[in-house]
Amino acid sequence: MEILEPTIARITPQDAAWRDRATRRLEQLTMPHWALGRLMDLAVDLAGMTWSLQPPVARRAVVVMAADHGVAQEGVSKYPQEVTLQMVRNFAAGGAGINALAGAAGAKVVVVDMGVAGNLKDLVDSGTILCKHIAPGTSSMARGPAMTREQAVRAVEAGIEVAQALAASTDVFGTGDMGIANTTPSSAIIAALCRTPVEEVTGQGTGIDEEQRRHKISVIKKALAINRPNIADGLDVLAKVGGFEIGGIAGLILGAAALRKPVIVDGFISTAAALIARSLAPVSCEYMIAAHRSAEQGHHAALEHLNKQPLLNLGLRLGEGTGAALAMHLVEGAARILTKVATFEEAAVSKADK
Repeated sequence: MEILEPTIARITPQDAAWRDRATRRLEQLTMPHWALGRLMDLAVDLAGMTWSLQPPVARRAVVVMAADHGVAQEGVSKYPQEVTLQMVRNFAAGGAGINALAGAAGAKVVVVDMGVAGNLKDLVDSGTILCKHIAPGTSSMARGPAMTREQAVRAVEAGIEVAQALAASTDVFGTGDMGIANTTPSSAIIAALCRTPVEEVTGQGTGIDEEQRRHKISVIKKALAINRPNIADGLDVLAKVGGFEIGGIAGLILGAAALRKPVIVDGFISTAAALIARSLAPVSCEYMIAAHRSAEQGHHAALEHLNKQPLLNLGLRLGEGTGAALAMHLVEGAARILTKVATFEEAAVSKADK
């Protein structure tokens, strides 16, 4: 807790004075009042987060946390566990969906091994990926806790360390994930923290059929019954039914919030992690930007619990941080509205008649 507690203590709300300054400027821009709607709301948020009327957003990073899950052995995914390792290598080679979309957004992709069941020493030694490896995957949450409480703390603190390490070169963070079977612990976290029936928050994941989904639901119900996570304690929920990469994403969010930097939360897995972050530090929500509404069942409940309205609704269900990368274009647009558009006075344009 040497890193976690001081980080939480440094998280403060958005600055109301900077929000007011941004609002006053936006109300005077050469357009009908609030004509760009939620883009202008986002601009106010950026000003409040960064304490600036020129919020820095140019330097962007999508952090893809990767780990394996013991619950994969319960038959909850369409893909074998070794795909996690293979996809990490694909990220490193630049061949994945996140590489394409992050490139379009001018963002770097930072891959972190939080607990992949496989040898990535060559990528770590070459500096291609970061190593915060806790163990080669969690235990099966259907048979007991996914991890120890100490491992849960380590996972969150690892995410904070990544945020701190990237802080000097990053204005905007995006969250991403990779881990076969990780929609299962994410559904469990959302069901627990949102107090929502498991059936309502458990979807098809990687494309399982309805019979497989019913089996997945039974596995999650069994895990919650066996482990009985304490919903008043985010670390207990993470330890009982979470994943190392989920903890890492939660830590990245907390680290970004402590640095007063925006963090764009990707899809289903990242939003489950955001719920953990919120449980640990409720004010961290003020630095979260919901990228999109996932096609994954249950994402809506999680977003509602966070009181977040997503920027996009494109039917995405890939993860990896792809939605966060797409939303970076809107974050840049919001900042440009605040900094590049002239006011009526600056442009010598007549205002509307009262």
